[in-house]
Amino acid sequence: MKGVFPLTGRATVVGITGAPGAGKSSLVDKLALAYRGRGERVGIVAVDPSSPFSGGAILGDRIRMQTLGLDPGVFIRSMATRGNLGGLARATVDAVAILDAAGYGRVIVETVGVGQDEVEIVKAADVSVVVLVPGMGDDIQAIKAGIMEIGDIFVINKADREGVLRTEKELEALLSLAMRPDAWQPPIVKTVATEGKGIGDLMAAIESYREFQQKAEASLERREAIARWRILELLREQLLARTLSGDGASERLDSLAAEVAAKRRDPYSAVEEILREVVSNQ
Repeated sequence: MKGVFPLTGRATVVGITGAPGAGKSSLVDKLALAYRGRGERVGIVAVDPSSPFSGGAILGDRIRMQTLGLDPGVFIRSMATRGNLGGLARATVDAVAILDAAGYGRVIVETVGVGQDEVEIVKAADVSVVVLVPGMGDDIQAIKAGIMEIGDIFVINKADREGVLRTEKELEALLSLAMRPDAWQPPIVKTVATEGKGIGDLMAAIESYREFQQKAEASLERREAIARWRILELLREQLLARTLSGDGASERLDSLAAEVAAKRRDPYSAVEEILREVVSNQ
């Protein structure tokens, strides 16, 4: 990754997030096809949630993007947490960097949009697209999930459904409540991804925001914030790996977990004990 890093920075990274069932995969599929139609190479990183119990993930995007999967100009990488020691966000950002260095001009990151890791991944994109659908109460859920504040472009997919106007008005009202530091007004794009409607408008909105970014001073602040986050992610991973690599660390963790589960100890004092042992061993 150290060798790859100097070769990055040429691709446009588009993060697409939203509630499950919003049609993100269909949108990614049509967006990638449109970019291919212009002769651009496209990398897709699709993040699937893993079961915290079995560790399995469906990786359904491979199934839904069968036409793209046969195109040599498109690379699809499905990723699941798999109990990674490092956060999934860090692994995903590394995968994006590799695709960028390999010469893919457009890299699309699709996340499930539920949880902090996914929000962080989209923060690390050049353009963040939040996908909503009419009639699912998505607007309120979006605020709860903290994704309203990260959206550079909002897409109302399945715009042929009833209630699209109401969703658009609610979204406009929500966006009017907050002023972004860079003064960008996030556009609202209506699409019907399954029919390919509105994809051209979405591409135009992405280009418009990229042009705005290159002129705005706030884009430098955003890059610095992303760099800071990446350093912290790596530091967190390295410290955790070092803590768990000591002799008997795994057994000690198991015994502490058993004590906490049996209510003989609280998790906070267990962590304090582990930290004391790490400090004393250095």
